[in-house]
Amino acid sequence: MFDALSERLNSVFGGLRGRGKITEENVSEVMREIRTALLEADVNLEVARAFCDEVQQKAIGAEVIKTLRPADMMVKIVHDELVRLMGPVGQHVDEVRCSQ
Repeated sequence: MFDALSERLNSVFGGLRGRGKITEENVSEVMREIRTALLEADVNLEVARAFCDEVQQKAIGAEVIKTLRPADMMVKIVHDELVRLMGPVGQHVDEVRCSQ
């Protein structure tokens, strides 16, 4: 499941390569594809919707740092939101439960 999702996200981000900046149009397009990929990976509809809305809000109008390409910026925004949603990598489930 994660391999298929990872491949799909790589394909989505590959579509941003060569673009000079992140626009509202290409963010919307990417987020539709990410939402579809999440749903195909059996992510709950409301979770996928909320995740995509949050990422889209952060990405629209984001200035691409001169050393980053738009695809790299979107990867960072999506990664940061996934970490916020699921918790840091390596943190045990019991630690997450105890902190809530």
